[in-house]
Amino acid sequence: MFELIKIGNQRVNDLTGYRPEAEAILSEFHSVQFFLNGNEILYQFKLRNTSSNIPFILVKEESPVFTELQVGDILDMEYINPQSLDANRLFKTQITSKKAHDFYTGHSIIGLSITDYIGKMTC
Repeated sequence: MFELIKIGNQRVNDLTGYRPEAEAILSEFHSVQFFLNGNEILYQFKLRNTSSNIPFILVKEESPVFTELQVGDILDMEYINPQSLDANRLFKTQITSKKAHDFYTGHSIIGLSITDYIGKMTC
């Protein structure tokens, strides 16, 4: 599922097998932001994760973002660390799923999977 991160000197091919490390990476970031299809509008969403450490965003089904994002799309997403702007990271991220949220009517869960590390964001 995940394929990108170096932990120490080892390349991690599948973060699902490394739950403590996956949890540490996911807990480091608060939100994601991205542009859609060359659009000049920057979209920002709170990053959420399930008990199985699978990251997702919650999107209104009537929003343009929901209709633009398709399962299988890969976008450059900036993962935001609220403690320090120097800690923000840019990852290629694949949209893995779109499913209605049971509790928040009119919203859907958009599943995310990091596929590649692009780099550290600079201000």
